[in-house]
Amino acid sequence: MTSVLKHRGPDDSGMVFLSSNGDRKPLVVNSTINDNEFRVSHNDYNIGLGHQRLSIIDLSPSGHQPMSNEDGKIWITYNGEIYNFKVLKSELEAQGHRFKSNSDTEVIIHLYEEEGIGGIHKLNGMFAFALWDGNNKRLFLVRDRLGIKPLVYYTDNKKILFASEIKSLLEDSSIPKEIDWDALNLYLTFNYIPAPWTIFKGVKKLEPGYYLVMERDKLRVEQYWDIPHSFPEKDNKENAIEKDTDYYKKMLFGLIEDSVKMRMISDVPLGAFLSGGIDSSIIVGLMARNSSKPVKTFSIGYEDLELFDETRYAREVAQLNHTEHYEFKLTYKDILDVFPTVLSSFDEPFADSSAVPTFLVSRETRKLVTVALAGDGSDELFAGYRMYLGEYFRKYYLLLPPFLRHKMIEPLLKALPDSRDIEFLEYIRRGKKFLEGADKDLSERFFSWTEIFSQKDRVGLLEKIMGRERLSLNRGERLIEEGLRHFPGDDLNRMLYVDVKHSLPGDMLTKVDWMSMRNSLEVRVPFLDYRVVEASFGMESKLKLRGKRRKYILLETFRDILPKSLHNRPKWGFEMPIGKWLKGELRFLIDEYLSTERLNKQGIFNQMEVERLKQSLFNQWSDTSWKLWNLVVFQYWYERQFPHN
Repeated sequence: MTSVLKHRGPDDSGMVFLSSNGDRKPLVVNSTINDNEFRVSHNDYNIGLGHQRLSIIDLSPSGHQPMSNEDGKIWITYNGEIYNFKVLKSELEAQGHRFKSNSDTEVIIHLYEEEGIGGIHKLNGMFAFALWDGNNKRLFLVRDRLGIKPLVYYTDNKKILFASEIKSLLEDSSIPKEIDWDALNLYLTFNYIPAPWTIFKGVKKLEPGYYLVMERDKLRVEQYWDIPHSFPEKDNKENAIEKDTDYYKKMLFGLIEDSVKMRMISDVPLGAFLSGGIDSSIIVGLMARNSSKPVKTFSIGYEDLELFDETRYAREVAQLNHTEHYEFKLTYKDILDVFPTVLSSFDEPFADSSAVPTFLVSRETRKLVTVALAGDGSDELFAGYRMYLGEYFRKYYLLLPPFLRHKMIEPLLKALPDSRDIEFLEYIRRGKKFLEGADKDLSERFFSWTEIFSQKDRVGLLEKIMGRERLSLNRGERLIEEGLRHFPGDDLNRMLYVDVKHSLPGDMLTKVDWMSMRNSLEVRVPFLDYRVVEASFGMESKLKLRGKRRKYILLETFRDILPKSLHNRPKWGFEMPIGKWLKGELRFLIDEYLSTERLNKQGIFNQMEVERLKQSLFNQWSDTSWKLWNLVVFQYWYERQFPHN
């Protein structure tokens, strides 16, 4: 279980085996051991903790894990960083605790001794950890507030297993490798599988902001953090919005700068991703303000994909901040060559194509540093995605007479071809997507703008499965509906809340963690300091989306530390031209993994529905590339997990 996670921590490894009744001395193993030479009987030791260490803070042997307190009653195995650990350590020392290391890991142990599990409220960082309390015979599994670090587990009536990645759990052959068909339905809906589901029946993701406790064979899962619902008080002056803007600009600058400073603490070389967009440029600007030497920045560019190359903007930011800038130019072939490596690293189907450039920038960055700061999370907090503009356009679209909308505009758009590869046809595609939800209520329109395969598509696609399994096809819609209902406030903030709770950890943070840790690189995300998150949801959405200007308050706050060329620059995503490639260089993936013979033998997808998607793409009528890529990724994963089926 530990050895298959060596990419997450190549610097050190360790295991400890404990007796739940405390009548045996812990068996500590401080190095990786050949599985054939080492066995532990559960009759002797029935609790095991393992760790693979990526050394970041306190590189000495004192930081070795699993780690215990002085009397060996409390043990921890922990992945992540606690950024306020020095402050907490000083407080704990004042209360009489003595430390044997300078690591943030030990702080969690002594904080638990002092305050119990409630001490996690004091932690500012990204973390997933297992803590064994031998005094009270309790096992805790804890995941950070936003889900930056992963934690998966499997439990039955006899045992519980847990790890950072599913592949580690599957090393235990007693875990049945059965597909959870509801999870497959969610994957087809969103392109990823949201917590607590995983693709394997019985294996679950611990949700962000939750902890699990197992005590005397009883298991419960508790939520310890959620985004607060309260809004700060405002005065009733006519210029209240201007007062709010000034107030929030000052507050945001202070919070985000402090967050960046905290995340610059490291005992190993540190740098930053610099894409040329607003978010990473803000992070680099704040790092430069708080560093006594040039910040190392890393960008990737594309020699023969000019449309996707943003290195010019990244160089402007690097020059403005006098960074030590590294630019990696990749060829078309470089990108295509890495697809098998990226797809093979997925423990479950995951169809976000931007995983490929994320892997590449992580691989190149790791050659020079061990830690990198990134701008992820800003779009979900401050309305950076194009989808949120649908709320702006909708109010004007609904002013048009119903006859004009339903009898002219909508039929005309539906009759036109669309394609992501041609700019004009891409606008047609966006228009069609907008119209799918424009007339619906908040929950339905948000879902329709989010989903990959519609429910009608999924019914047709999963016809064979539905004949033998009971599927809840509206589970994804209910997930969004419940999130919107849970958070009060204006419609846009409610949408942002759902994205922070689901797509941020399920898609964006999963992608960054998998691709960076595959290269043994730690990525830190200052925008997701919980204080910044809580502050952002204390703002009315008109401060985030003003007219058509997305991330308005963020840009206004940091305007002075950004190049002028970025002030009005539209957001550019990291997606790859999958449609173009599936019709060209990657056509073989469709031919191989979505062939009629393979689909019929496999018995999961309706071959006729898949054929319809293929013909639509190849006949240049409607861009179904994302849907086909979704299916190809699943098939690639399935072939590796079930090679003889």
